Amino acid sequence: MLRTVWVVDDDTMNLRMAEFILKQEKYDVVKIESGLECLQLLGKEKPDLILLDVQMPIMNGIKTLEHIREKEETKEIPVIFLTASSDTETVIEAGRLHVADYVVKPFMPQELLSRVEKVFTKEEE
Repeated sequence: MLRTVWVVDDDTMNLRMAEFILKQEKYDVVKIESGLECLQLLGKEKPDLILLDVQMPIMNGIKTLEHIREKEETKEIPVIFLTASSDTETVIEAGRLHVADYVVKPFMPQELLSRVEKVFTKEEE
């Protein structure tokens, strides 16, 4: 079964890198450039996993995830935060919003794959 992973990040290079890494492992990757675009698309589709950048203009990843968790049909979607910092506030918010994991940018290909695979392995158990 081909799993769909959404990568939500305002940085084009991060989107391309994540897509390259994940497509090699046979994931269906959808690149999304903002939290607002992610929420709009969630009205029409539902991914198996969202990789969500924390620091984005207009609507950051924390606000985006709060909206995702508010809706019954999307609240159980696993989310991995992509963040440039591992500050205490982000870690606390990640816990509050039931983030599956978080990856510090710039990410190493094997680390990103490992975190994604860990989420899917947990689902299968």
